[in-house]
Amino acid sequence: MRTGSPMLTGYRVLDITQYVAGPTCARMLAELGAEVIKVELAPEGDRTRSAGFKPLDPAVADVTQSTYFFQQNHSKKSLALDLRLPRGRALVRSLAAKVDILIEGFTPGVMARAGLGWEDLHKLNPRLIMCSISLAGQSGPLSDKPGYDYIGSAYAGVSDLLGEPGRPPAHQGTSIGDTLCGMTAAAAVLAALIHRERTGEGQYVDAALIDAYFHTHQNSVPRVTLQRGRFTPKRSGRFHPEGGGGAYRYRGDQWIYLIAPDHKWEALARALDAPEWLEDPRFKTRHERRINGEALAAAIEERLARFPSREAAVAALERERVPVAPILNLNEAMAHPHLRRRGTVRTVNDPFLGEFDIPGMPVKLSAWPARESLKAPLLGEDNDAVLKDLLQLADEEIASLYRQGVLIRDPRLGPRPGS
Repeated sequence: MRTGSPMLTGYRVLDITQYVAGPTCARMLAELGAEVIKVELAPEGDRTRSAGFKPLDPAVADVTQSTYFFQQNHSKKSLALDLRLPRGRALVRSLAAKVDILIEGFTPGVMARAGLGWEDLHKLNPRLIMCSISLAGQSGPLSDKPGYDYIGSAYAGVSDLLGEPGRPPAHQGTSIGDTLCGMTAAAAVLAALIHRERTGEGQYVDAALIDAYFHTHQNSVPRVTLQRGRFTPKRSGRFHPEGGGGAYRYRGDQWIYLIAPDHKWEALARALDAPEWLEDPRFKTRHERRINGEALAAAIEERLARFPSREAAVAALERERVPVAPILNLNEAMAHPHLRRRGTVRTVNDPFLGEFDIPGMPVKLSAWPARESLKAPLLGEDNDAVLKDLLQLADEEIASLYRQGVLIRDPRLGPRPGS
């Protein structure tokens, strides 16, 4: 039960981002109660509006809505304008003077050339917290490069570790870096907000995909340094790189992932009724188990296949407290009762898209449970309300902005009130 207003009630955010990283940062703030105004660029708005699943009903197939956009931008307002026009840039400047946080995702230099860089906006609003999210950050030799999640992974030395030894690097199937960068940026923005509450001082946050990806190297970076380049991490395929476990076939296309470091090695042997492994010289140490990974995998898989079901094999390992899980496909994960009960999988309903699932809030807060009813705006749905509420623009002035092409909106919204 909710015990009060959301934590960020009363704070306003201007979100000038697209795709995943920036929208994730802003969406997290929206989930926590902030009023997030998503600035979408004419003519098409956020490019994910044309991606993902679109409405199946032919009568509304041209609506500016998609499941991709909904997932990344629910709980926000949409202000759609042409930033190429001087009046569009002037509106953003005026809004920046009224908000607490501005998040942008352009290639470094774009905002400054538009008169919307940190130096300009900080003078206009000294309490502003501005967060820039880019591939490589605002400084350094790569800073002017545009890029996406997988480009960051490649530069950070992560892509080289994905896949089977001797085979091409594998492509990860989810936007790990984009999402991680967005979450990291959100944490930094909140820290800057606490700093501002204590000092009254705004702050600039520089978040980069490459930096976020590089941060995921759990222990290899010092090792490379201390061994003076003699050590280079290699692809380990389905096995844990340290030899403590990996992915093992149960039967057919059913797989199990288990972790058995040194302190769990005896428990693994007990669970699979294989005491002879403890004396086998190939498996005596983690180092030997890593070197002889294929032989160990064959032994583990032979024992796993003795169980009547994958569930029975997992249960036997769990009884010995061996960390283990069935490797679920996405459909199985979405149907799992644990993910459903925690709201990890969240069902939403859109008037154009119908009912579908999206990921839920990744953290749970005792004082403010996640919203049960979510909405994503149509393109430009909140133009009038935002400009009236924040800038006190009159109806005629807003109507003029539409006539000049500064403002756009989804025709499904119908004629403007008073037009």
